[in-house]
Amino acid sequence: MRRVSAAALLLAAAAGCSTVPAEPASGPSADSTAASDKISWGACTDIKRPDGEPPARQDTSIRCGKLTVPLDYAKPGGEKLELALIKLPATGKGKPLGSMVFNFGGPGASGVDTLDQAAKALTALRARYDLVSFDPRGVERSSGVRCGSGTEMDTFVALDTLPPDDETDRQVAAANKRFAALCQQNSGKILPHVGTVNAARDMDRIRDAVGDPKLNYVGMSYGTQLGAVYATLFPKNVGRMVLDAPLDPTVTFEQRTLAQTRGFQQAYESFLRKCVKEGCALGKDEATAHTNVENLLNQLTAQPIKVGNRQLTQGLASTGVAAALYSELTWPFLEEALGAALKGDGEALLYLADSYTGRSPDGSYSTQMTSFPAITCVDTAERPDEATLRRTEAAALKISPLFGSEGSGGLCRVWPAKGSDEARHVNATGSAPIVVVGGKGDPATPYEWAPKLTAQLKTATLVTYEGEGHGAYLSGSKCIQGLVDAYLIDGKVPGKGATCPAA
Repeated sequence: MRRVSAAALLLAAAAGCSTVPAEPASGPSADSTAASDKISWGACTDIKRPDGEPPARQDTSIRCGKLTVPLDYAKPGGEKLELALIKLPATGKGKPLGSMVFNFGGPGASGVDTLDQAAKALTALRARYDLVSFDPRGVERSSGVRCGSGTEMDTFVALDTLPPDDETDRQVAAANKRFAALCQQNSGKILPHVGTVNAARDMDRIRDAVGDPKLNYVGMSYGTQLGAVYATLFPKNVGRMVLDAPLDPTVTFEQRTLAQTRGFQQAYESFLRKCVKEGCALGKDEATAHTNVENLLNQLTAQPIKVGNRQLTQGLASTGVAAALYSELTWPFLEEALGAALKGDGEALLYLADSYTGRSPDGSYSTQMTSFPAITCVDTAERPDEATLRRTEAAALKISPLFGSEGSGGLCRVWPAKGSDEARHVNATGSAPIVVVGGKGDPATPYEWAPKLTAQLKTATLVTYEGEGHGAYLSGSKCIQGLVDAYLIDGKVPGKGATCPAA
């Protein structure tokens, strides 16, 4: 994953900006919260699992709905956009506390699908809250950004990123231009309006529509950026807010790429150490295991592995490896997938790649890989030149020959919609207490960003998780879950310097 192909996008996270003016820091304007439409809740008919299939058994108490919001908040009486929402009604086993809104990250992840999948892990919160999530503007059911057919997406995500030479640079640059042009062709109307500031304004509409005076919120990964922007625009409307696996909105493309390259390399090395310690199918020691993986990826550039009527390319294999590093729970499956690929069976690695890129067995794609760059690129005014991209790539390759890349700057450089740095400046001045949770072994949002975001948010408290994986609240850590639930349910803010051991 050395270039900005779909695989390399795995290593980037949004800086979070928008193309419309911010609300005054003192709180929301009347336009942002007044006259929100009501949500008409009904049965959910199109929930999907990660493989694109419907759930085997659907909880009939779960409701889905739509909320109309302005496409352009600078023209509130103009064209509208419908947001798709989901609600898990409170089980009623305690005093009702209103609604708890979730954003599970991305940018580009479907909150509708993910909340349904996460329901069992959120039982304690659901006893007191209605759990609510949504597909943010530009995602899936909410005018999701589309960038070509399934066949065109197959070509883009399968792009090889080895060897790191001038010819690969040319191929990737050409692919980026084609991809950006398809996004403009298919979704040009919405591209300027998918920024994080607009999404934060949408959340205030959701808060108003569900009848809550304050927004209670859990944001994960990119969701921390969205929460920080909301708390800056609407500090007086913040209720109980938790930001897990935080981003630092001030970092540049180059800084973000290098930090995440280190994060994934460290997670990969931890995976190999654990694999070898427990008897590894990849090699008898870490060096041998790494060499075997590296040789596999290099060989795939010349000879992809046939999987049915498809092929496991080097680009897809790299995506599969990185996807499995997000959680320590998937490391055993990664070992099996790599071991099988070394023997000529690429099905499991291809499955991991598909689970990340949002490809269904029928060849269709979710908007995960298309919404991601759409939001990322409009969320910053930064458009790095060729020299910056090559410098970034060279520095990243020194950190990790496996995960080094130029980051998402190459694609944003040719993106058809302008960006703004508005939401890179967050402070949450005057808001209720905010709890930030950072993980020491997080590959996608490195721990160094957690204290930085905490310092920027004037009302935030940092909780440190010593374990592996992207995100701590759903990691299985009873310590983290206890601290977070005590705050969200009882209002107990964790003490300064609070730390939890690895699960």
